[in-house]
Order: sequence, then C-alpha cells, then structure tokens
Amino acid sequence: MCGIVGYAGYRRAAPILLQGLRRLEYRGYDSYGIATLASEVCVHKKAGKVSDLPDSQGMLQGTIGIGHTRWATHGIPSDVNAHPHQDCTDKIAVVHNGIIENYAHLKRELIGRGHTFRSETDTEVIAHLIEEAYAGDLLEAVRITLPLLTGSYALLIISAGEDRLIAARNQSPLVLGIGDGEIFAASDITPLLEYTSRIIYLDDGDIAELKPDSYSVYFGDSPAEREIKEITWTPDTVQKGGFAHYMLKEIFEQPDAIHRAVHAVSEETLPSSLRQASSITVVACGSSYHAGMIFRYLIEPVCGIPVRLELGSEYKYTPVPFSDVIIGISQSGETADTLSAIRKGICNNVKTVAITNVLNSSITRSAHDTILMHAGPEISVAASKSFIAQVGVLMQIVNILSGGRCHDILDHARYALEQVLLTDLTEAVDLCSKAQHLFYVGRGVFYPVMMEGALKMKEISYIHAEAYAAGELKHGPFALLSPDTPVIAICTPGPAYEVMLGNMKEMKARGTPIVAFGNEDDGDVSDIADVVIPLPKAHMWTQVLTSTVLLQLLAYHTANRLGREIDMPRNLAKSVTVE
Repeated sequence: MCGIVGYAGYRRAAPILLQGLRRLEYRGYDSYGIATLASEVCVHKKAGKVSDLPDSQGMLQGTIGIGHTRWATHGIPSDVNAHPHQDCTDKIAVVHNGIIENYAHLKRELIGRGHTFRSETDTEVIAHLIEEAYAGDLLEAVRITLPLLTGSYALLIISAGEDRLIAARNQSPLVLGIGDGEIFAASDITPLLEYTSRIIYLDDGDIAELKPDSYSVYFGDSPAEREIKEITWTPDTVQKGGFAHYMLKEIFEQPDAIHRAVHAVSEETLPSSLRQASSITVVACGSSYHAGMIFRYLIEPVCGIPVRLELGSEYKYTPVPFSDVIIGISQSGETADTLSAIRKGICNNVKTVAITNVLNSSITRSAHDTILMHAGPEISVAASKSFIAQVGVLMQIVNILSGGRCHDILDHARYALEQVLLTDLTEAVDLCSKAQHLFYVGRGVFYPVMMEGALKMKEISYIHAEAYAAGELKHGPFALLSPDTPVIAICTPGPAYEVMLGNMKEMKARGTPIVAFGNEDDGDVSDIADVVIPLPKAHMWTQVLTSTVLLQLLAYHTANRLGREIDMPRNLAKSVTVE
C-alpha cells in the first residue's frame, strides 16, 4: 500500500527522500510527494510516478523532511490528494499510511470550527487536529491528537520552526534507521539499506522524536526502550542484478529460496502447537491463500490432520469454529486481514503460528510462534519466490509431522527448480498473448497450483484468467469455452490422471486450444494438447513446485510480450496493510 519515508540529518533531505520513495515503488502507488523544513515547510507533490521526475537536485532545501507514495483509498489520484497534507497555516505537514475510520465525523467537526479542507483524503484531518493542539511543542500536539483517531496509521509529521520530525505508529508498519549523525524512518527497511544496517521496529502505540543527532521513543507519555536490530540484507539484494525485471530475477532466485525455506524448519524448531495439533486452521489472502490450500491437500492424506482454510478478509467477520492452532501466512507480515485473524485467535485462547518473510513484522510480534521462510527481499508486486518459499515451509511441516517421509523429495527440490528455469515457452506465450480470456484447470493439489498460475497471469498481463477444479467446468463454465478461450491444463500421473485426460478431450471437442503441462514423453497428453509444456518426471510434490515456476514464467513472458509494467502492475500493491 502507501509508503512513507523520513529523514533528519546533515545532508539535503530531498534527494534522500526521493530515492527512498523509489525504493518503495514496489508497494504500489498512484501519486507521490515530499516536504522539507527550511525557513518554512516546503512541499512538492504530484500524481504519477517518482521516476517521471527528471532531476531532484534543484528541489526543496532543508536537511529534515518526509515523503510519501500514495495508493488511493479516499479520493481519486490527483495532485491535491497526494501527500503530504498541510493544515490551514501551511506550517504543519503530515504523511500517513493507513486509514482513519472516523475521519468523516472529525472532518465535519473541524469544518464547523472554521477549518478549510483542500483534499478528499482521510489524512488531512490529522494535520488540522495537530494545528488545533499545537502550542509550540509538536510532540505534545501529536500526543493530544492521536487518541482522537480511530483506525490504523504510520505517521511522519514536521512543523515550521521545529528542527525535528515526529513519527507515530498504530497497526501500520514503521521502522527507524539509525545512522551516524542522521536518522531515517520508513514503511519498511528497503529505503534504509544503503545508509544503515541498524534498525528499530516501532510497536503499536509508539511515538518517536527524530533529530539529526538523536532520537527518543515514547509509549504514551513514558520513555520506551526499543532494541536496535542489525539486519543482514544489503543494497545488492534489492537490485535487478542484470535482469530486465525484478520478477524475472526473483523467479530465478527460487532454487535458493526453496532450499532456505525447507531448512527454516527442523524437528527442533517446529512449534509444539503444530506437533500437538489435531486440527489446523490456515488464514491467508491472495497467493498465501493458495499456498495454504496446497498445504491442506498435502497434510490431510499424509498426516490425517484436518485443515480448515479461511480467507483473511472474511475470517474476522464470520463466526467459525476454532481449531487447535491457527496458521497465519503473510509474505510481508503486515497483511491487515491476516493480522486480524491472528489477533482473533489469541483473544479466543487459540495457539497461533505466523509464516512470514519479514523479521520483526507485525505478525511476528502478534503470533505465539513464528516461522521465517527466508525468501529474501521480494520487490516485484506479484509474488514468486515468496510463494515458493511458503510452499516449501508448509511442505517441510508436513514432512516433519509425517516422520520425515518426504525428506528426500525436499532435498531434491532445489535441483528440480533449476532444471525448468530455461524451458522454452514460446508456443504457449504465442497462444496466451492473443487471448482475452484464459481458463486454468487441474485436479487435486494441482487445482490450487492452477489458481496461483491464473492469479499471476491476471496480475501482470491483465488477461482475464480463471482457475477451476477440472471437473467443475461442466457445472457452468463450459458455456464459455470456444476457439477464442485457451485452457491451461495440468495432467500428470496420479489418481486423477485418466479422468483429467477425459476432461481435456471434452474441452478439445469444443474447439478450445489447450496448453498442457504433462510428463515428458507422455503421448496421451501430446495427442490432445495444442502445446505441451514438459515437466520432468518426478514425485507429485516436486511437480507442484516445478509447475508453479513454469506457470510464473508463462505469465511473465506473456506480460512481457504485451509490454506490461510487470514489476508494478496497475492498481495493485505489494503489501495490503488496510482492510
């Protein structure tokens, strides 16, 4: 969602803020802006991309400032609605990630007291409330204002005449970077990597006062100690490294990612709540939900443990029976809906386990136990290596609970992924790139694999793609099949092999072009399909992984053929931090 960045130090703030916003572009946004402190608060903000700004060197002066990339929630993308937002006097500037749920009520009251609003956003009420509370001390004015707000926020605030910036957090991520004679703040660590490795993760309810040579953290009125963490990520980990897009780089990093993920869990580190569980609920959104569905297909027959799968966006508002343990899966660890599910479980005395990629993210501080999947930074909005890492962690959980029955399979996973990265997908891309609609079909565990494949295609190519369990096509979607609606199918040896061949023949009889994933040298599949994408012969678990990677590559090359903005697809955000 939105990204924020702040700086207080000895260098000019504007270039650092703009570079920080470029590092946060992957979060998704439609406008940007910065404000700096010189003799007054100076603001530059605009709808569009930071990369469209040709030169930052002649921009705003000052060594303290705040910046923001906005993903529109209240009001259209426009120059006026872009952050920072100011008060009536233009002396206070605010950037905000989150949603102020009671902003309409606050806005009516403020207008009634004579305030003039310029934007449609919820954020602007914060600037006006601070204006009312301000009596020469910005920190105290923020303290007075925050209890009036209902909702989520990560805030950075500056005011004319004060050589400091104020940060505050509640249910939206905010981290500090501690440099030498300079302090940074940001939504996540990516803008900080080239300046410092010393990070402080603020907690909900924290307020921080940031000056060039010092910082103080408060919880309410009381000083609070927050541990400085040393991070191991480097600036090189968030560079493209010679690849055309971050997504392609991250797809090619998956052999290492699956290896790290599988080794992230061991007999000794597996949470006892999972070892003792007789039932499990998995709560997740998007790609993480698909990973959870794969987990259910794998663990139930192998371990006999029933798994309930819930969408994070529905779980909070739906009364459901509780399992022994809730697993919340979130790449960023900041997904609002999944966090709500974890908190709901805790309130009902249910053990919770978080699976995430980000140390010290909100979900790691909420759940009873955490499994870090160690995928490394993922910049492209569309999940690739984070998804494969989630599946790797979940497979390892099944492996441990089954007494190591799948150890050799997982040990081979890294090599298996390396084998398929250079598969020629030209014919399949030729077919898909000309389509307006695509159907993805599979059976058993390959149904959620195809759900993830369809999601990747629609996310980055903008082709309408829908996934179905193959047998469900005859219950309605068959009416949509035609020579203009290619089907992507997966048909590998297993209990559903013969019936899947039959399904493909039925589709073919309607004149539907078929792209089929099947075992190498499978004559039955090649007799039916227009295009065959060969999968190396392997165990079903391995083919789950290899077919996932090939589906990602199919989506990538199709989107590239169509000239799409692959790393930052329209309307999408990497981390969904609001409901």
